[in-house]
Amino acid sequence: MSPLVIQRLIASVFFVLGGWLLLAPASVIELAVREGWRTDDPLAVFAMGCFGAQACISGLFAWFARFTRTTFLAYGIALIPFFAFNYYFYAVVPLLNEVGLLDLVGNVVMLTLCWMGWKRAPAR
Repeated sequence: MSPLVIQRLIASVFFVLGGWLLLAPASVIELAVREGWRTDDPLAVFAMGCFGAQACISGLFAWFARFTRTTFLAYGIALIPFFAFNYYFYAVVPLLNEVGLLDLVGNVVMLTLCWMGWKRAPAR
């Protein structure tokens, strides 16, 4: 798999999960947030949609940029705080349910792809 394909797969994770948040934020709240934490407050729906829009922008950058070994490394390192977020809001403050852990799955996929891209991208 070429570095270009790998970076586009990273972008796809952003598009799929971010697109869901952008286009159907209320369904994300309903399906991924534990019952005691759910709200239909317009501000919560708005915030989820904004989070999705930002993920889609990240997907566009990942799709159209030209990743180097350093880019794959930087993306991988930048993912680390998201693992802490997933842990915290699932285990410490149990806001996310098991469906909410799709974010964790996406992060694992992207981290794996970053490692693969870093290994396969030419050294400069």
